[in-house]
Amino acid sequence: MPLKLSYAAPTLLIRKRAFEQYALARADFDTALHLTDEEFRVEGDLVAVGPVYDAAGLAQMIEALEARGLTYFEDFFDLSGNWPEWLLVYAMAERKRFTDGAAG
Repeated sequence: MPLKLSYAAPTLLIRKRAFEQYALARADFDTALHLTDEEFRVEGDLVAVGPVYDAAGLAQMIEALEARGLTYFEDFFDLSGNWPEWLLVYAMAERKRFTDGAAG
């Protein structure tokens, strides 16, 4: 199911595969970004952290992810949250495509 993203602040999106591969822990995000339960969501193959209201904390978290070996854009991405309130934006990870050539 797609996750609704906030227009008011950035959301950090991480591939669940990368989250697990690099042994990331929710507690690290909670501590660094002071998250509530609603600001850390996992749906399918996607981890959504945010909205994040601490710009400096978000920048430090991105640096920490890259220092651990994650690649920006390939493993994670931050959406700015800079769109009008009347526009609803949802995100979900792409499902694996079928290998037999059928559309996925």
